[in-house]
Amino acid sequence: MFDFRYHALSLAAVLLALAVGVLLGVAIGDSNLVSSAKNGVVAGLRTSVHTTQRTNARLRAEVAGQSTVETDLSALAVNGALRGKSVGLVFLGQASTAIVPLVRGAVSAAGGDLAVVASLREPLDLPGLAAALDGTRYSALATPGAGQSALIEAFGRRVGVQIARGGSLLERASNRLLSSLSGGIGGLDAVAVVRDDPTGLSNTEQRALAAIQTGLVAGLQAVPLPVVGVELVVTKPSQVAWYQSQGMSSVDDAELLPGRTALALALAGDHGTFGVKRTADSLLPQAVSSAPPGA
Repeated sequence: MFDFRYHALSLAAVLLALAVGVLLGVAIGDSNLVSSAKNGVVAGLRTSVHTTQRTNARLRAEVAGQSTVETDLSALAVNGALRGKSVGLVFLGQASTAIVPLVRGAVSAAGGDLAVVASLREPLDLPGLAAALDGTRYSALATPGAGQSALIEAFGRRVGVQIARGGSLLERASNRLLSSLSGGIGGLDAVAVVRDDPTGLSNTEQRALAAIQTGLVAGLQAVPLPVVGVELVVTKPSQVAWYQSQGMSSVDDAELLPGRTALALALAGDHGTFGVKRTADSLLPQAVSSAPPGA
């Protein structure tokens, strides 16, 4: 049985249909109205695009200007810091084609010369080293025993000293010890070190590698000369903790301009843990980061 509510709903539905019909008729019949609305939308979009383009151009100009200022300030900060000095780059593992030009650029900007790039072989060829060093105490490098790690570390110390100063022992062992060598060993004033975590090695091979790495860094520091650990922001896992455990300075953002600035200054003798990671003490050496404007 139909009641008042049914009639009311029916009437509302009819009125709604009429309203929709009127609107559609107007929209279809009045092409000027549709065209006007479309033109308004297009004009609004064009204005928005032009505004965005102007804003982007301004921001690009600001970024370019800031980059120029940063480059000039960096050049001023490192100006002559490594003038006349020879720097070595030692990879404790496979060489990184990304890091070599970054270190070279940092050293060159400070007036120095990247004189040698060397990579330590992984895993160590202990039998080959023992044979190459026959007649020395290091002919026992491949002999297992309680004193093997200590002997490998002692050999590493000699290697570190001779990387910096040159020597016949390293010359005899280099083919078995190093996977790559560019430039001549000796005559160095500072050394950058890049380490990575070895993979696929047995426990015995890892212990031998850890011993020679520790010894090598200790030998470089004993010369003495600045030894700086280097990595990129994207380096995973970070090696900063290992560098700190060896008493080294470190830079964790060598792909960034502040990182290369810090690297040049650290190689010149500023000590610290520099970079953008949580392990860093500061972005730059204190003498630079605290300098007043215009200094």
